[in-house]
Amino acid sequence: MFLEVKHVSIRYPRTAHPAVEAVSLRLQPGELGALIGPSGSGKTSLLRAVAGLEAAQSGRIRLDGQLLEGDGVRVPAEARRIGMVFQDFALFPHLDVAANIGFGLRGMARAQRDQIVAQMLALVGLPEAGRKFPHQLSGGQQQRIALARALAPQPRLLLLDEPFSSLDVELRERLAQDVRDILKRTGTTALMVTHDQMEAFAVADVVGVMRQGRLEQWDTPYALYHRPATRFAADFIGHGVLLRGEVQPAAGTGPQTDIEVRTAAGLLRGLVPEGAVNAEGTQVDVLLRADDVMHDDASPLQARVVRKSFRGAEFLYTLALENGQQLLSLVPSHHDHAVGEWIGIRLEVTHLVTFPSMESSLAAAPSATAEATPVAADSTA
Repeated sequence: MFLEVKHVSIRYPRTAHPAVEAVSLRLQPGELGALIGPSGSGKTSLLRAVAGLEAAQSGRIRLDGQLLEGDGVRVPAEARRIGMVFQDFALFPHLDVAANIGFGLRGMARAQRDQIVAQMLALVGLPEAGRKFPHQLSGGQQQRIALARALAPQPRLLLLDEPFSSLDVELRERLAQDVRDILKRTGTTALMVTHDQMEAFAVADVVGVMRQGRLEQWDTPYALYHRPATRFAADFIGHGVLLRGEVQPAAGTGPQTDIEVRTAAGLLRGLVPEGAVNAEGTQVDVLLRADDVMHDDASPLQARVVRKSFRGAEFLYTLALENGQQLLSLVPSHHDHAVGEWIGIRLEVTHLVTFPSMESSLAAAPSATAEATPVAADSTA
């Protein structure tokens, strides 16, 4: 294990609740992790604790076998060999690009420093930019230089705090993929904080969802989307609804049990992991993602278009069943249906994610992420 955060808690003076409460996570060498969550969820506080910029009141932080924090030990930030990339780039305006990248290499022989700077410029795809000043670069180029500066001293761990938040959407998506490629080529272990879940999915091998200082789930992007461990994670990630239903008699046994759930959209059947809600007669909420609801003109199941959001290649439709319960559906954009129109749908669900039914879910309204992504940026958590 390369980075281990174990039961870390952080509390600020004159606050009623901890900013971070008993959080544990791990990163393997060369693995890229990301923390997401709403504003005030504690993700930036946790990142700063790993960097040594915040003190943890309890728990332990280890990096490459070295205890950085806990059991009476606190290694200062400057001695941790951890690099950081900030959302505002933090480049020195009076220094050219080469001097910015070489800033952390002071004390090294000039020829060696120049060689490393040249390697970093080539790595981030800006080999001719060494003599330019930050104001002469675009936002994306400045972020590449900030990354090069952080990687130049060969840190044991790289931390990225909202690294793309000041860039436009198209540039963020492209740069996120570029940053992942660069970090993978260099074998860098990194932990990123972002408010944008698509950004986290694009960069990270493993993603953590935080809420009110706690880590709800630490898992692969695929598992977070398709097998969320908590109701909050299910609601926060992606587009979906929680549709109420009732568990029917079990059709199998074993670590993964085949169950059926009767809903207003018909009988759903699929696998649920051991320990999930699957007792016969139980009232449950079933997670249905927008890509579980397929448009099908030949289907006898009909739903009315309540809202539509054009996304270029597809529409995100909000649909209402006959009883008023709502679903979301991603439909290719050449299927352009009017609001108020009834269309045929069918469900394609191979595994069921269920939660105990709650009074608040009776309306089965679309999850908060359906029309509110991305959530507000969190630079002060």
